[in-house]
Amino acid sequence: MSKTDADLHTDVVDELASDPSVDASRIAIAVHDGVVTLTGTVRSFWQKIAAENAVERVTGVRGVANDLTVELPSEHQRDDTDIAQAASNALGWHSELPKTVKVAVSNGWITLSGAVDWQYQKEEAERAVKYLTGVKGVINTLTIKTAPKVQDVRERIRKELERTVDQEANRIAVETSDGRVTLRGSVHSWPEFAAAGRAAWSVPGVKEVDNALVVA
Repeated sequence: MSKTDADLHTDVVDELASDPSVDASRIAIAVHDGVVTLTGTVRSFWQKIAAENAVERVTGVRGVANDLTVELPSEHQRDDTDIAQAASNALGWHSELPKTVKVAVSNGWITLSGAVDWQYQKEEAERAVKYLTGVKGVINTLTIKTAPKVQDVRERIRKELERTVDQEANRIAVETSDGRVTLRGSVHSWPEFAAAGRAAWSVPGVKEVDNALVVA
């Protein structure tokens, strides 16, 4: 039985309240046709991300619009020069990241630019800086150098589904164009939906994943 918007609202409130990494006291929640919109303020960028992750864990949620604003407490505010230095250090200390990753900071927002070989490196670069004190947001413009092959994507998805949710990938069609992967077809559950997307992102050269799978 599918959940109503009122049911989802209650579940989202409970999930946020149960997550110790999120202060939900200033978060407002709206639900329409299964899509959850978050507004209000949080005290750090990582709390904004944690709130979104908490909502995505709720069964029945079809999408999340994260309109939360980061309002740093006075003791966490830093000027852009300090943030840029801290971000550069964090990237330089990360053994998995190439020296091609560049950082710029404006009004507390970090922009990452340059090129990397793997999608996981793009994600790791963002993860390395988003928890730094004073950061209000991260704009990740890193690009992937190589182009993915359809067969590689299909094989990764097949292995990921068999390994994590014990399902076959026969109902998933894969399209690629200029580093963009589109997944079409149907899966049985949200864990399968997430596993397919995760597998597509793990293929070398993937720049973007459009997960158009339907949960049926």
